[in-house]
Parts: sequence; structure tokens; C-alpha cells
Amino acid sequence: MAVLSAQVLALIFGLLGNIISFLVFLAPLPTFYTIYKKKTSEGFQSIPYVVALFSASLLLYYAFLKTNALLIVTINAIGCIIETIYLSMYVLYAPKTSKMFTLKLLGFFNIGCLGVIVAVSLALAKGAKRVSLVGWFCAVINLAVFAAPLSIMAQVIRTKSVEYMPFTLSFFLTLCATSWFFYGFFVRDYYIAVPNVMGFLFGIVQMILYFIYKDAKKDGEINTKLEGAMEQKEGIQMNIEGVEDKKFSSIEKPKSAAAHKPQDIEMGNV
Repeated sequence: MAVLSAQVLALIFGLLGNIISFLVFLAPLPTFYTIYKKKTSEGFQSIPYVVALFSASLLLYYAFLKTNALLIVTINAIGCIIETIYLSMYVLYAPKTSKMFTLKLLGFFNIGCLGVIVAVSLALAKGAKRVSLVGWFCAVINLAVFAAPLSIMAQVIRTKSVEYMPFTLSFFLTLCATSWFFYGFFVRDYYIAVPNVMGFLFGIVQMILYFIYKDAKKDGEINTKLEGAMEQKEGIQMNIEGVEDKKFSSIEKPKSAAAHKPQDIEMGNV
């Protein structure tokens, strides 16, 4: 059996990475369907989508500088389009404070930071050094992309609810990180490979949190209903006891009157 060459393995994992990355970009669709139905994005975070757009844009620039990086170009071009659609919907349905915050983030990351990186790389480096410089930026930003859900993970732990951390997104992020790690490893592009190690670890942690807290909200609702039912039962029992006390007292009064009546007659006779 022939051993597959590094080039063939890189192609396989690159194609797999493209497919899974595309699914990752589509994974938040249920979230945005919920936003569309509720007509509000309140409670949802825009930071992961802003950082994802910034990362896709920077990787697209890196792929244009680097030779033989068609697989990086294709998926990041698609990613830029999808993330722009998500953010447009988020801003459309966001409360005023969230809307302004998101627009400021977009201006900072996707105009300010991206513009500075492009300008610095064009001014200070040429050829392979320029690719290396932008590659380092990509590695750092990729780490930020994988770390972006940390705020949502903290929210899950605080609220004991996984409503804002869909399992599909965590699952596909883990698969995506694994695929791109092997792609970067086989093409010897460690600016791609190394950050995806952290991506894999973050994905595993998110899935563990999901299984820990996925039933916590349901259990809380059941306990609340049980407590309510017990309180209602106690209230009914108290009402029944109150009715019985009134009934008993109403029966006792005639007996008391009958007992005193002969005495009154006797006193009258006297």
C-alpha cells in the first residue's frame, strides 16, 4: 500500500478544512433564525462574529501574499461574505447600545487594525518577510478567534444555560481546528497549524460545558414547578382546614345555646 505524500495529505485536509469551515460559518444559522423570529438580538454577543470577519479578511490578505494558497483564499472569501450578512442582521435587530458597540468594534478591527496591518506590511517588509510578518499577525488573530467564545463560556457558567452557546458551533469548530492543523502541518505553514491546537482545546472545553449545563435550565424549571405545586397544595390544605374549622364552630354554637336554654328557663321560674 503506497504511503500518501505530504502534498496529497495537505490537499485532503485542506479540502476537508474548507468543507468543515463552511459548515462552521453556517452553524450560527439557528441563532440568527431565533434573532429574526424574536426581532431582537438582545442577549446574544456580536464579538465572535466581528473577530471572525476580521480573521477571515486578514487570512485572505495572507493567502494573496502567499503562493499556492488557493484553499485558504476560497474559504476565507466565503467567510467574509457570510460574516458580513450575520453582522448586518445583528445590527438591524440590536438594541441601540449593542448596535453602537458592534459598529465601534467593526470600525476598530475591520477598518483600523486591518488597515494598519496592511500598511505596515507593505511599508516595512518585502517578499518572504512580508508573508512571515502577516503570518504572525494571522496566528495571533486566529488565537483571538478561538478565544472569543470565552465570554460566552463565562456566561454559560454564570447563568447555567447553554442557550447562547449552540453545540453544533462548538463541535464544528473542533473539527475545523483539527483539519487546519494537519493542513498547516503538511504544508509546513506553522502560522496556520499552531493556533489550531488552541482551537481544538477550546472546542473540547465548550462541548464539555454544554453537556454539563444542557439540562441545568430544565432541572431548574422542574424544581420551580414542583415548589409551586407544593405551595399550591399547602394553600389548598390550609383552605380546607379553615373551612372545617368554620363548619365545626357553626355546629358547636347551637349546642351551646341549647345547653344554656334550660338554665335560662329555670332562672325565669325562680
